[in-house]
Amino acid sequence: SLTKTAKKGLESKQKLIEELRKCVDTYRNLFIFSVANMRNNKLKDIRTAWKHSRFFFGKNKVMVVALGKGETDEYKDNLHKVSKYLRGEVGVLFTNKTKDEVQEYFNHFKEMDYARAGNQAQMDLTLDEGPLEQFPHSMEPQLRQLGLPTALKKGVVTLLKDHEVCKEGDVLTPEQARILV
Repeated sequence: SLTKTAKKGLESKQKLIEELRKCVDTYRNLFIFSVANMRNNKLKDIRTAWKHSRFFFGKNKVMVVALGKGETDEYKDNLHKVSKYLRGEVGVLFTNKTKDEVQEYFNHFKEMDYARAGNQAQMDLTLDEGPLEQFPHSMEPQLRQLGLPTALKKGVVTLLKDHEVCKEGDVLTPEQARILV
């Protein structure tokens, strides 16, 4: 292949196992969390807000080895029970905060983000007929390509008729998501 990146290999996996086990000894509580369609910078924001805790995300099989697959090879009592939840897009949070504090924070954590293809529309959106002065005339062909009924009138991009972009609950297409941005 053309890439020259070195594989992380066994050494980094052993380091991750050590880190996880150190966290088991250091922190009182362990939580498994799952994410769906999350952006990396949102996880970075949470990590910054929770500097007092430790997040591990990815490498589920290595985390299973660190915690223990069964009663015989578990690092501490009952840790093997956690391993069955390490499937798919999940992470591990080690913290000294209580269950109530963690749930309170994450139940109220909401971040606005741009719509992406595959997301569900949160509300109905219809663009009204008339001039779209926020767009330069050079963008009119791209808007038409996205399915908007537009034309140039005296150098101003104009929507020829009302256009329904999406309905609440619909799964967004790539074109709808680009219009919503």
